[in-house]
Amino acid sequence: MTLWGGAFNEPTDDDLRALNDSIGFDRRLWRQDIRGSIAYAKALAVAEVISPDEMDQLVRGLEQVYAEFENGTFTFKPGDEDIHTAVERRLTEIAGAVGGKLHTGRSRNDQVATDFRLWTAETLREMRRLVIALQKALIEQASGHLETIMPGYTHMQPAQPISAAHWLMSYFWMLARDDERLIGAAENAAAFLPLGSGALAGTPLSIERESLAETLGFAEISPNSLDAVSDRDYVAEALFALAMVGVHLSRLAEDVINFSNPAFGFVTLNDRYSTGSSLMPQKRNPDPMELARGKAGRLIGNLTGLLTTLKGLPTGYNKDLQEDKESLFDSVDTLKLLLPVITAVVRTLKLNPDRMRAALDENMLATDLADYLVDQGMPFREAHHVAGRAVRLAAERGVKLSALTLNDLRGLSSLFADDVMAVFNFAGSVGRRYTSGGTAPSAVREQIQAAQMIVAAAEETVA
Repeated sequence: MTLWGGAFNEPTDDDLRALNDSIGFDRRLWRQDIRGSIAYAKALAVAEVISPDEMDQLVRGLEQVYAEFENGTFTFKPGDEDIHTAVERRLTEIAGAVGGKLHTGRSRNDQVATDFRLWTAETLREMRRLVIALQKALIEQASGHLETIMPGYTHMQPAQPISAAHWLMSYFWMLARDDERLIGAAENAAAFLPLGSGALAGTPLSIERESLAETLGFAEISPNSLDAVSDRDYVAEALFALAMVGVHLSRLAEDVINFSNPAFGFVTLNDRYSTGSSLMPQKRNPDPMELARGKAGRLIGNLTGLLTTLKGLPTGYNKDLQEDKESLFDSVDTLKLLLPVITAVVRTLKLNPDRMRAALDENMLATDLADYLVDQGMPFREAHHVAGRAVRLAAERGVKLSALTLNDLRGLSSLFADDVMAVFNFAGSVGRRYTSGGTAPSAVREQIQAAQMIVAAAEETVA
């Protein structure tokens, strides 16, 4: 028997059923649905809507349904249009007519809102574990390359020398922000309990909603029943947090794709995380990173799709809101597949210090040349101009910057002295950027120590 239909003369058309039913995807909410139903059955007993004996029958029946799902023996039937229908149908088969009392004062509107909030909060905790694992892999790689020097880029043009550890740690901090967003989205999902809101107007029953909220792990109860059943802000926030993870993975992927190209040769992917060509024997393709880059579009699409759905909805619950689940399920499933692979790629990635050093160009030390003049008292704007003239002079002569003689340099500024040649040292350039957040080994070591503390604290919260 369906949960509705008494006022209808004809059954629902089969094509509409195929469109309308959500059991194909919302069945993964079974844990949260049963957990919420057990709590609600107890609340009905406290409100004296059902007797203690009826409550016991309902709870025992729901626990049996839970066990059937857990051990894989639960059987869905053609009339199960969603997970709520399936659970209540099976409960009634087990407990008898008392199963029909469970839904007293409750609507699928507040029921699904509760289920999905619980699922979202719990699942984002799982996603955090995967993000933290990638952060740890980045720390491990960075710790071995504090002294490895590579070109740093802006506009994808050689800019200044940096340490490879500094490059790797830049992605740690992106993921740290992602973790904060995941925490916030999970907290917002568990912020307000919708159960007890009914379809839109609340319930006439003496349900102790505050107690229900505490039992189910919500911070407080929803203050407005009409808003509670239609609020999907937390879903959009979760999708945004997951999309940003995807964006950062895509940026990392782009770097690895470029740096693994033989033209760079900075890194080499492990054989287990590379693929080849069916035609060209020499090819080593960074497929996992290309998939990471591609799937970012999918994650962004899930976010924009839901926002577009939400923007035109009138007040209260609308069936459009059924579109919230597949988008979030898909984003979660996508990252559950992707993050472990990217973590393994990073952990097994081979950095090639010789190729990195060979790509360094002395023109990348032009800023150091300007800084030298600043140390002699010249305003930076003028120093920048003088250093630029030195770069042009070296280019005109077809030589490196360090090949310019002291007389050549003094022809540009009398402030140049014998010690200027010490500027032309890549390790020295990196080492001079020792302020907090800089690329010097000492500064990156501080970054790593701070990162290790952040990861340790984060792991405690997801244990």
